Amino acid sequence: MMAEKYEIKISGAKDMPPMAASLGKMLVNKTGSWRNIRPLVIPEKCNGCSLCWKFCPDFCINIDGDYPIINYDYCKGCGVCAHECPTEAIVMEEEIK
Repeated sequence: MMAEKYEIKISGAKDMPPMAASLGKMLVNKTGSWRNIRPLVIPEKCNGCSLCWKFCPDFCINIDGDYPIINYDYCKGCGVCAHECPTEAIVMEEEIK
């Protein structure tokens, strides 16, 4: 899947959105090297609710069948997916480089 690129022009404060907004999809830049912890999925605990996918701010979780697949090229290790998981099927582990 190729990320779409958008050109956003902001000429001054009047052009700024009234709330925080992404200036494009995060899948344009590989940002996985930024993290020091990463999410690990425990499939046996996953109930397939897809809340991790819904809340991931970097669009780096895909659902494959019943389980989330994390694209570590783009995951920053923020932990939102682990926090939102109702069954604790995602845990954060130290990144080994």
